[in-house]
Amino acid sequence: MNIGEVQNVNGRLTGSIATRTIDLPRIGLRKVESTSDRAPLYEILTLNVARRWVQIGALWEAASKKTGEAFLAGSVDDPGLPEPLPVALFPTEDGGYTIAWRRETLRAEFNGGFGASQRSYDERGQSGFGESTAGADGSLMGRNDLDDEVPY
Repeated sequence: MNIGEVQNVNGRLTGSIATRTIDLPRIGLRKVESTSDRAPLYEILTLNVARRWVQIGALWEAASKKTGEAFLAGSVDDPGLPEPLPVALFPTEDGGYTIAWRRETLRAEFNGGFGASQRSYDERGQSGFGESTAGADGSLMGRNDLDDEVPY
């Protein structure tokens, strides 16, 4: 899901990020000068309430496993956020970037996803709520202990 953009204006990368709960109307990317191969490529900056530039994230160069396409990956973080917001920035033709929110994919503690199985519904079998008690016409089947006269 696209949540912002960055334009290259006179050699400066500036833009915005907006989601349902986050509104950063002015962000900037500052190139990181480092000899370390583990250093980020850019710092993500924004104006705070006192109109000072503060760092809220960092971006590293990444590549798509499927296509090999280069992009920037990192996160936006602030003490006011419940958790860091992972983002990916994809280059545009004008030298800027489209900012996309990216969900962390597989999590081992939840069996490969955010609490959901990676298998389709049909492959799950009968490990859920069990078989239906409704017949093809919607009538109650296989349960004789329910009293239809008692209102819910």
